[in-house]
Amino acid sequence: MITLPPDISWLRGEYSEECYGFIYVRATPQQVVARLGGRWEDFTPGPLPDDPDRYPGPGEPLGVTALGDWTFVFDPDWLGTREDVITGLSKGTRLVSQAALGIEDTDYFHWCEDGEIRFRYGGDDGWLMETPDELVDVMAEIDRLYPSAPRLYEGPAFLLVEHLTGIRLTEQLLKGSTFMWGAVPHSVPARCARRSEGLA
Repeated sequence: MITLPPDISWLRGEYSEECYGFIYVRATPQQVVARLGGRWEDFTPGPLPDDPDRYPGPGEPLGVTALGDWTFVFDPDWLGTREDVITGLSKGTRLVSQAALGIEDTDYFHWCEDGEIRFRYGGDDGWLMETPDELVDVMAEIDRLYPSAPRLYEGPAFLLVEHLTGIRLTEQLLKGSTFMWGAVPHSVPARCARRSEGLA
């Protein structure tokens, strides 16, 4: 039972906004990179940047790290919002993805099982799929913790992630992990390029 909402203030940059994409896959980092079309031998180790304003942006290398039985992907190109990518990546396993662009009050959330999207929330369209039975209890808990019905990226998405993966994402968890950084042959529109557009 979830009793406290997560602290996500560490994800907010200079302008108190979120801009990130995360993918969680129950597979090894090597398997995830291979399914994304990358070459593991081309990835190099490194930490997660300390400052959210210095997180990798669109077109820059993505990062992967193992969190127990799961691989966490720092996803600067928002691959986790592409149905062709996440359904392929989730074949034979479970995948959860989330992305947020706070300046546009936009967020995305997907849960996939074995190549099938089980639950999806996208952009300004609201709930795009009926809540499955597996999420009814956690959604009731989210309603209790967030009576003002905030956007998913303001906390509820992280509770859904914890329910579906067992991972409670924290700043300490990610900054204590060693990431492998590299490129994969996929790209999507640069939704987070706002850092240099009108906010300097």
